[in-house]
Amino acid sequence: MSALGIEFTEAESEQIRQTAAAEQRSPQELVQEMRESVLADVRRRRFEAAAKRVTTLSAELNERLAK
Repeated sequence: MSALGIEFTEAESEQIRQTAAAEQRSPQELVQEMRESVLADVRRRRFEAAAKRVTTLSAELNERLAK
């Protein structure tokens, strides 16, 4: 799956092939779906971290303005 920038061990590759066969899908399709899921999770975590930072900064600014 190097085309997707992901390397797997032989055992992982075999498990992917077996899962894909059981789901009647190509291994590439399965890996692409996994990759998209991981990227979505990374984006969500980044967004949550940014939102937390904005909330903290906003609270600090509101505190200073209230003085």
